[in-house]
Amino acid sequence: MYSHGSESLIRQAREIQESELNKFYSRLIKLLQGKELGHETVDSLQRLHLILSATKYTRTLPPELQKRLVSLLSSPVEQLQVLSSAVLRETLPLSGQELNYNQENIGQLNSHAAALLLSQAGSRADLSSLCAQLLRSLESRQSEGPAHCLTHTLPILNTVLTHSPESLTEDHVTLLSKKLVDWLRYASITQGVGASSGGFFTGPRSRQPAPIAELDGTVSGDFFTVLCVGQGFTDDQWMNVYSFSMLRHWLLTYHSVSNGNTTADTANRLQLSLSLSHSHSFSYDDRSEVDGSVVSMVSATSSSSRLLPPKERLREKAFQYCQRLIEQSDRKAHKKTDTDLQKACLVEAVCILDCVCVEDTSLVFRTFPCIKGLFGRLSSDLSFARVLLPIAQFYLNHGEMAAVDCESVWNLVFGRFPAELFNDHFLAHELLRFLRLNLESLQLRVPQYTHSFPNLLKLLAWDSPALVDDFVDLLPSLVTTGTAVELLHTLLDLPCLSATLVLQLRSVCLPIADPGGRGLLSLDAFRNPSFRGLFLFLLRTEAGSGDTIDRLSTLHELLAEAADWPRVVQCAQTVPVLLHIFFNTVITVADEKLLAHLILVMLERSSLLLNIPKYCREIHRVFSCHLLRLCKLHPSLVVDQSHELLEFAGATANVYSKEEIYTHVVWVLGEYLSVSCDSRCSVSLITSCFEALEAVLFEITSSAPAPGAVCAAPRVITTLMSALAKLASRSHDLIPRVSLFLSKLRTVTRGGSVAWCSDEDDLVAIVTRGEELWSLLKAPGVAQSVLTPPPHVTTPQWHRDINVAMPLRLRALTNLTHSQ
Repeated sequence: MYSHGSESLIRQAREIQESELNKFYSRLIKLLQGKELGHETVDSLQRLHLILSATKYTRTLPPELQKRLVSLLSSPVEQLQVLSSAVLRETLPLSGQELNYNQENIGQLNSHAAALLLSQAGSRADLSSLCAQLLRSLESRQSEGPAHCLTHTLPILNTVLTHSPESLTEDHVTLLSKKLVDWLRYASITQGVGASSGGFFTGPRSRQPAPIAELDGTVSGDFFTVLCVGQGFTDDQWMNVYSFSMLRHWLLTYHSVSNGNTTADTANRLQLSLSLSHSHSFSYDDRSEVDGSVVSMVSATSSSSRLLPPKERLREKAFQYCQRLIEQSDRKAHKKTDTDLQKACLVEAVCILDCVCVEDTSLVFRTFPCIKGLFGRLSSDLSFARVLLPIAQFYLNHGEMAAVDCESVWNLVFGRFPAELFNDHFLAHELLRFLRLNLESLQLRVPQYTHSFPNLLKLLAWDSPALVDDFVDLLPSLVTTGTAVELLHTLLDLPCLSATLVLQLRSVCLPIADPGGRGLLSLDAFRNPSFRGLFLFLLRTEAGSGDTIDRLSTLHELLAEAADWPRVVQCAQTVPVLLHIFFNTVITVADEKLLAHLILVMLERSSLLLNIPKYCREIHRVFSCHLLRLCKLHPSLVVDQSHELLEFAGATANVYSKEEIYTHVVWVLGEYLSVSCDSRCSVSLITSCFEALEAVLFEITSSAPAPGAVCAAPRVITTLMSALAKLASRSHDLIPRVSLFLSKLRTVTRGGSVAWCSDEDDLVAIVTRGEELWSLLKAPGVAQSVLTPPPHVTTPQWHRDINVAMPLRLRALTNLTHSQ
């Protein structure tokens, strides 16, 4: 894990002696007492952090050193802030001297000191007390303390809200909601003095305050938002930005706060209450109507919002703020960075509007015209795809209440997004996250969802390793009685789809006459009109146009060179996992008719797969597993599909090319082709099955395999022998034929090795199995009870039956065998 040098340093840090450590402490204290803290101090602090963090024991530093380190938290050099905070987090606070920021020094708090404060909080009461102090600091006028501390306060409160929302009380929520309203809606509309270069965060220096401008350069005629630009920004404008950045998290989380004030001590409660009263008296006089600013068009109808309770008022102001952001996003920004900022703010604005509408449904009807207009403006431009997803979330949550037509939204989300942006990794992640979060709603209310799997699977085909977990969760929701067969074909063709997507992009990037495109036969085939239909079927956007391709073997030949492309190989590795999930789900929704059809698909597709050897073997293994499972659950399927199963089992070539699935097909025929499993099973059906399997067994045991081919697997031979014996035990006329073959087998192998079995041990196992079956068939009644036992024998529960003596005997034997 570590290099040799790193391991040496860690070992030295762990083995340092106490005397040497005390000397190091003394030397560091002297360094920290100096007026200038240089590289030696930084190196010593880094070494101290290594010593403290390299051992599992938490140390206590000398009081003087602890005091010096605490003072470094307010150092103007951020590197010293980081190091002192990191060191102090590895130590125990001195008894009675825990780090504490009171109302006098709370202005010195920065993000590194806050991280230390939060790590040393011993209880919810400590965090609640810290929140009270931070909130009281927000109430102080700028002249009463350093204004820069405000920029650290909201991130700290946001961290507390994330990890311990119960540490905030209702009073905290009330106060902070009021402050957020103030910062969001009533920030200054004149530029600050002194900032740096262009856009929101930059601009040339200017000493003359000027009105805030929009991104297109026009003077802003409304209240300040994060999309306003200027040469410099005031503290309350920066707080506007901070407030907007945490607004959605606040709206989602403040419901989890404590219902009472029990977590803070009496003094804090009293002081916080006084500060709340003071705040209400001078801070919230609805300055939108008295500060000389132009009243926003979106808020002209809500001048009475100052009469609302704090939470409702915050929702109203958040609504106005987001409406203004959406209006600002329609302006043409001068710089690309500002265009990206517009998109990010649009995403956040739509998400916040969704939050406030979930909390207050009366806002839905005020919000939908704006959201609908935004969708109409952006839907034709796929560069806004990541903005359109939150809009789709809004339609999903509120479209039914507003009685609006959402079809165009879903055609975009499930149609154009995967089809045209399948190679956008960020969009793929966000789209699949949207699907996972809204799975139940989509299944119930969006019919396009279940039929969009050919399109959605393009995301997986392009980037299988990153997205397989998402599709493991989503796939069961796509399996229905109407989609099961086509979905199975689509999963099996997923490597072909992956190769086709690669060809699609290469076809766009490489001109036809480009030398870089020469030598790629699959690319020529992709551009060939005669094969265009094959590729267009793979690239279809929705289900229902057919189960699979008629010329699959032709498609596989065209894509043969893609079998070793990394993207295709990775995609092929995910298919067996998804197939297991598919079959586990389909048995819960399908009837026997559909399951019979799926068995046919498995038999057919076992020979129609893209030629990736490991992939083919894995698919055969999955098919074998679930073929047994389906037949065990519904034994009558064997009779229903007996013709196709016999046709598959009667083809000798399958013995060598599809050993896994062939073995299991033979086994289910021998196991479930019985009157006890299905009354339709006639003697003629058993006889025809017997003759087909007998012919295969005779063929593979009477001649050597073709040159270059391997011998038949011993498991195939023994399975064929067992199946024949089972069938013969149910139709006694067939017993002489089996016995004759088994006796000849014993005679042939006495002469030593045979051409159809290359391993001597395997040959011994085959002969042994043959002798066992031959001995059983001498007593037909016994053979049937042994080879085809009734259900009550194969699943005994005698130990649970109180009507027999077995439980008593078992208990007696248990008492005898257990030591006293």
